[in-house]
Amino acid sequence: MDPRYPAVAEQMLLIERELRMQGWWEAQAPSAEALASQQPFCVDTLAFEQWLQWIFLPRMKQLLQAGATLPGVSGIQPMAEQVYGGQMEKARVLIKLLGEFDQLIAGAS
Repeated sequence: MDPRYPAVAEQMLLIERELRMQGWWEAQAPSAEALASQQPFCVDTLAFEQWLQWIFLPRMKQLLQAGATLPGVSGIQPMAEQVYGGQMEKARVLIKLLGEFDQLIAGAS
């Protein structure tokens, strides 16, 4: 088992918690068509926080549960910085958490 698994799982919980605290967590899933976007981060069909909730977190959970190999790189923080450029104070904690996730995936500590 990859020694990063526990830290990645914890980071995912922290990201979910922050999405909920900001009111960015949705009870209703987007349409199947929106979720099937082929664009990076589903930029053409989902808000970034929807992508985090409905695509990113479930896929990472599946990887962990399957004992699969984690990605070697992650660049989620720069995308978050771009998306939340106008609301940096509100999104500050989420951006920090995503940066920590990127570091975990890269194997940095």
